[in-house]
Amino acid sequence: MIKISPSLLSVDFTKMGEEIKKIESNVDMLHLDVMDGHFVPNISFGMPVIKAVRGITNITLDTHLMISNPSKYLDEFVKIGSDIITVHAEAPDEILECLKHIKKSGKKAGIAINPDTPNSILDKYAGYFDMVLQMTVFPGFGGQGMIMEAVNKIPEIRKMVGNDIDIEVDGGIYIENVHEVVSKGANVIVSGTGIFGQPDIKKAAVDMRRACESYEVK
Repeated sequence: MIKISPSLLSVDFTKMGEEIKKIESNVDMLHLDVMDGHFVPNISFGMPVIKAVRGITNITLDTHLMISNPSKYLDEFVKIGSDIITVHAEAPDEILECLKHIKKSGKKAGIAINPDTPNSILDKYAGYFDMVLQMTVFPGFGGQGMIMEAVNKIPEIRKMVGNDIDIEVDGGIYIENVHEVVSKGANVIVSGTGIFGQPDIKKAAVDMRRACESYEVK
């Protein structure tokens, strides 16, 4: 099933509550990119913003931790209301233990891999994740172009994990190219500027879903 997860990284933060309310009935979750300036060369937002978002909406919060030591902060992200917590396979931490901890906390666990990370790394974590996030750009900044070498990894991932695991894609995704990832087996679509960066964000969310459903692998 197609799920739309707009990235809050591209929201107008002066109107965050208003913008979320505009689209929450037309999307499935909100994607929250947490960057620490170490694991990736940028700093975004952290727990206070996520806690504020939780206070204004019941929508699923899809929290993507682009941080070096996620194990230190998992309990806090659980506490403030994250529903899905995704950690990077490349992070210098005990990632398997992170995944186990997330699931024991009653949340869904995601494992993210960068464009150049071999799919085989997923074998290490089989059975401990509910979602794979294939990055279609190198993480750190919004507005990048989609990397086709990463897109082409998706069919193999789908074969590896089966149909019960979500495959999320994040990076450079717009209505004009979303077919590239959906037709290969991705079903959770992250788009920042492709939705929050459009003049009519509600229409952009609706149009994104329609475009996805046209190419959805049944």
